[in-house]
Amino acid sequence: MASQPQSSPQTYDELLSVLHQRGDTLTRAQRLLADRVMADPEGVAFMTVSELAATVGVNEATVVRFATSLGLDGYPGLTRLCRERLREQAQLLRRYNQLQQFTAEGGDPLQRAVALDQANIARTFARINPEDWQAAVKALADSPRVHVMGLRKCYAPGYLLGYLLRMLREEVHTVTGAAGSLTDELRRVREGDCFVAISIHRYSAETVKAAAWAHSRGAWCLALTDNPSSPLATTADQAFYIDATGPFVLRSLSAFTSLVQALATGVAQARGHEARSTLLREEELLETFSVYESREK
Repeated sequence: MASQPQSSPQTYDELLSVLHQRGDTLTRAQRLLADRVMADPEGVAFMTVSELAATVGVNEATVVRFATSLGLDGYPGLTRLCRERLREQAQLLRRYNQLQQFTAEGGDPLQRAVALDQANIARTFARINPEDWQAAVKALADSPRVHVMGLRKCYAPGYLLGYLLRMLREEVHTVTGAAGSLTDELRRVREGDCFVAISIHRYSAETVKAAAWAHSRGAWCLALTDNPSSPLATTADQAFYIDATGPFVLRSLSAFTSLVQALATGVAQARGHEARSTLLREEELLETFSVYESREK
């Protein structure tokens, strides 16, 4: 039996974090239960002990011992956290209802969005330890190659980070997995490279798998994600947690944008004259190919 966690998880995300931390220490029966809880919290929320036991294929006592070993108040404590997750899954609908109510009351969605984004950025940067920041900048500046991956809603900050880094140094690749090419792109990852994985709940399965693969190959992995229970945090050498609270229906990426721009600025400072030379070559190419519209008569 694995040792008791130091403190009882108070939210479903904290429960996920405990399960990720315990990882390979779980017995086979505990792993089956953990997988069920992580994959189907909505179903577990309203199952009895006997129903969950039968579904997973273990006895009822094992279910109770599993919940207790997590620091919970028995099986009721486990279902309580799962029911909280179920309520969170209705988040989009609640936000839409809030938007309707806010608009009906004469509220200004623009002001609400500005206030939330300001708070997101402030909280995100307040969490970053200076030593961790320097380690991340060094990896982005000095690694032989940098690979950046962000899919779906996180494609934009991933593309931006890759674009900015390519202006400052060579050997930067944005991993997109386009047309089924993910495995081809991952073959480029080598020991000593830097791999940046970007994803927030609900986490892209391809990004999570790619980050784990890069870590297994010896790459230094940086995760830009939303909380410590994120599966990206499990295999990351360094993780920065970004607040993404949106005004109503959609989550905000403003803090992501601010963070990747700050990382690029840090890399520019770290590389000094090398970055300046790369930028000058970039400007020569832009002028040669007339990339931008000229206003000269």
